Amino acid sequence: MSTAILTGPPVAGAPLEGDLRSLGFDVRVAEDAAGVETALAAVPAGERVALVDPRFVGHVHSLRLALTDPRFPAAAVPGALAVQPGARAALVRAVSAAVSAAVSTAAAPSARTAAGAAAGAARTAARGPAGLPDRVAAALEEDGRAPAVHRPELGVLVAAVPADGAERAEAERAVAAVDDERVRLRSAVKPRDGFFTTFFVSPYSRHIARWCARRRLTPNQVTTASLLTALIAAACAATGTRGGFVAAGALLIASFVLDCTDGQLARYALKYSKLGAWLDATFDRAKEYAYYAGLALGAARGGDDVWALALGAMVLQTCRHVVDFSFNEADRHERETGGEHTGEREGEPAAGSANPAAALSGRLDRVGWTVWARRMIVLPIGERWALIAVLTALTTPRTTFVVLLAGCAFAACYTTAGRVLRSLSRKGVRTDGAARALAELADSGPLAEGVARAAAFRRRGGRPSGFAAPALALLGSAALVAAALWAPVGPWLPAAALGYAALSGLAVARPLKGALDWLVPPLFRAAEYTTVLALAARSDAEGALPAAFGLVAAVAYHHYDTVYRIRGGTGAPPHLLVRAIGGHEGRVVAVTAAAALWAAGQGFTIALTALAGALALTVITESVRFWVSSHAPAVHDETGEPA
Repeated sequence: MSTAILTGPPVAGAPLEGDLRSLGFDVRVAEDAAGVETALAAVPAGERVALVDPRFVGHVHSLRLALTDPRFPAAAVPGALAVQPGARAALVRAVSAAVSAAVSTAAAPSARTAAGAAAGAARTAARGPAGLPDRVAAALEEDGRAPAVHRPELGVLVAAVPADGAERAEAERAVAAVDDERVRLRSAVKPRDGFFTTFFVSPYSRHIARWCARRRLTPNQVTTASLLTALIAAACAATGTRGGFVAAGALLIASFVLDCTDGQLARYALKYSKLGAWLDATFDRAKEYAYYAGLALGAARGGDDVWALALGAMVLQTCRHVVDFSFNEADRHERETGGEHTGEREGEPAAGSANPAAALSGRLDRVGWTVWARRMIVLPIGERWALIAVLTALTTPRTTFVVLLAGCAFAACYTTAGRVLRSLSRKGVRTDGAARALAELADSGPLAEGVARAAAFRRRGGRPSGFAAPALALLGSAALVAAALWAPVGPWLPAAALGYAALSGLAVARPLKGALDWLVPPLFRAAEYTTVLALAARSDAEGALPAAFGLVAAVAYHHYDTVYRIRGGTGAPPHLLVRAIGGHEGRVVAVTAAAALWAAGQGFTIALTALAGALALTVITESVRFWVSSHAPAVHDETGEPA
């Protein structure tokens, strides 16, 4: 239960108390400033508490945004303030400071004349207990030890504290002129999303979200329903029949609709949670990659082995995401610390930027249709799943994977080239936060760390080339993949892997602050995943490719988990875990050694399966422990970036 304290006698006939109760608050009324402090002290320490001006006039959704959003420790709109239990001590200090200021004002000599005395009395009344919430919010913002006070964007919604009857009547007319339920429903949709989602899903999925909210369904329940629907779709695809493929395509679209609905429900009802953050962060990938496996199984029933294509699609899609995450992490830290920065995202460059790539992007954005065209060609999740669903229903799994690989490869080249051009034209220097995030995304294990510590240039004062890190990572990755593709099976493979480990250690020996250093983690991901794919494809062992699919899926889960922890501000998984699973270079050495030792028979398949099982058990167990702990952040994607 949450408690709302009215900081003065309620206005007769006002709906404020009923509005607060409809939001789940127990309402208490304080008659004066001392009563506010007494009422605050009586609220249990583990409850959210709100201070509300009794003169407040506004939409219920304005109060909902300020008083019930669990993502923010403190939030306020004019006339209302709420804090989470963790910020209670700061609230007590702010209330005490605001009350003391009001008492001091009341005790000061008012004026030299009777008219001045009357004006002083009016000012004192305005600063009385009824005006307390805004003063407390200001005190919180001035308190260096208090959490930041979130002030939600209200747009056309009303939140006001009228001083007299005329202002109150005007505010009530403004409230009546706006349908806050329509605003609430519209704001449940991301402000920036893909073409397919915007025009073919959100127009009705938002109504499904409201239907779910009215029946007290939670976003986590809808997320789970989306996962189950996708798994059923994968099972239908695994039948290998035309009917199964048609059903799989339809169910995949249904799963995507539910995937949109869970986020819209969270925004509509402001039901964000730590568990929901974990589910949202991982289930999209689990659904898509399970569907790839279903298609591969279905094709095998028809005599067509497409496991290499399925694994290739997973590798390419995961590497695309790592490019996005790595670039955005470096970009985000530079922006937050005020570095020289263009401020652009895909399709949203900074106006007036000197960056030529951003300037071109800005000119294209002034032609409306190009915005949607550029969002579509990068194949975000909506367009990608729609493409997969249609191709599954109408063609074969092989055709589906070939078209998907071609589209994703083009999208990867387009986005990566644009980001490289942006990075090269920037003059800002990456921050320590960016370098730390990129180092964590690199996922270096004991071998690479040992090389990095021993690297001589790390101890020298000279500055290496700004492109040394990505060049070393590219050289090592290219050599490793070439060996996996063409080297004779035998000792050459682990030797190439050890060379890769050495070069990857050199690449991360210095902080990753160069213009293109964000390319280092994607290059490591591409090298590791592609090596597993190439060795499994070359192997004569039966079942090697499905086992490799499972191994890459387990490692990819670990990398996605790392990304969302970093986004939440808690940093990468424990270093002990990273070392225990070998780091990217340690896993590559293990896989190449297995390929060299057990080239014939089923040994390689057994080794891949055992490694996949051990990795999955280790990383998923630690991940679940973290995301259900009290320290896990509530990470929810509100950017609309392609997924």
